[in-house]
Amino acid sequence: MNRGSAVMGKYFGTDGVRGRANEGLTLDMSIKIGQYLGWYYSKSGRHARILIGKDTRLSGDMFELGLSAGATSMGAQVYLLGVCPTPSISYLIQKERFDCGIMVSASHNPYYDNGIKVFNDRGEKMEEFVLLKIEDYMDGKTQLPLATGDKIGELIEWEDGLEIYMSWLKETVPVDLTGMHICVDLANGSATSTAAETLDALGATVEAINNSPNGININNNCGSTHPEGLQRIMTENDYDIGLAFDGDADRLIICDSDGRLMDGDYILYICSRYLKSINKLNKNMCVTTVMANLGLYKALDASKIDYIQTPVGDKYVFEEMQNHDYWIGGEQSGHIIFYEHEKTGDGLFTALQILMVMKETGKTLQELSEGLFIYPQLLENVEVKDKENALNDEALQKVIQSVQDDLGDEGRILVRPSGTEPLIRVMVEAKTDELCKEYVERVVSYMQEHAF
Repeated sequence: MNRGSAVMGKYFGTDGVRGRANEGLTLDMSIKIGQYLGWYYSKSGRHARILIGKDTRLSGDMFELGLSAGATSMGAQVYLLGVCPTPSISYLIQKERFDCGIMVSASHNPYYDNGIKVFNDRGEKMEEFVLLKIEDYMDGKTQLPLATGDKIGELIEWEDGLEIYMSWLKETVPVDLTGMHICVDLANGSATSTAAETLDALGATVEAINNSPNGININNNCGSTHPEGLQRIMTENDYDIGLAFDGDADRLIICDSDGRLMDGDYILYICSRYLKSINKLNKNMCVTTVMANLGLYKALDASKIDYIQTPVGDKYVFEEMQNHDYWIGGEQSGHIIFYEHEKTGDGLFTALQILMVMKETGKTLQELSEGLFIYPQLLENVEVKDKENALNDEALQKVIQSVQDDLGDEGRILVRPSGTEPLIRVMVEAKTDELCKEYVERVVSYMQEHAF
């Protein structure tokens, strides 16, 4: 089953405001966002409590201070968590009853980009109507009164926050990791503040790579988007599992002892089957996006587990889970949500779940992933003048249908617009790389010939 997509604002996309630091995303924008949130939550006459965290990129300090200055100028008390995983913000908002939270991060993007993600008082992504009001303020369409006198807020460096978050992780997944040898790729990002320490405290022997952030090396040939170094280390050494996080530690890609990569599809398969085996797979449902591999669906079918598809984006996965009380869902990228415990993807929580499954079953990753065949996949982007016009073309639809007919049950084609660029994405999964190439070319060449 498929779900449609949602509207995005002028600045806020599905994952906050994002852009090149001081170009697409400016200091002034951060001040304005901080001001609106500070005013919005302080307008009842009390000092709002706002939590702010960041990853390790160079511009993080600048945006953290811009947001803080904006929020305190409107009367908010701002708590600075420092370098932290994005999911720790979500958890701590709920645990410590903050009015809202802000994470300064561009996730898996290069260091020169940055982003601002905003969470409401329930630790969920901020409601769209509030984001649209922030945008109006950023554009000068509304004016707000500055706080004066004793109404001005203050800045608090909150040193205990990460300890509270890590204690909760260890209590929630109380797995004894004694005897396990783990290699972690921390992407020179947010995971450097929590991952190795948490795993070590649970008894594991931990080797950390890419754990020396310098402001510009976050995600640079490392982490979940570039796991080649981790794969090499896994093949050369005797580790049980490799864990690769992204820049803000909300995603996880894993690696078995042979150096084979396992993305979010593998994690969903392993964890769904385990939860089903202990009667904890609520409503027997696994939530995926349209980009999940056909192999995952066939493997879930064979395991008698139901699934549903949402548009690409963890926001849509979460909404589906929230609306229907499903307990596991996620994306191929390694953004996995365990709804019983969390409201956002959390790389370290996901890692602990996988480690718990390995410990409880006594099985290796190779054994746990048996039954899952990942179909070769090819994705090509086609630049177009008008995305809507292209996708509504009847002749193009016939070409797409002819590919699907040829593929039958042994593959699939997905043609969808990019959410941010003038591109149509053509993705094919088939039994071989050669077939993928043949079918993608059939669609792409038609589009290029007709110059949409």
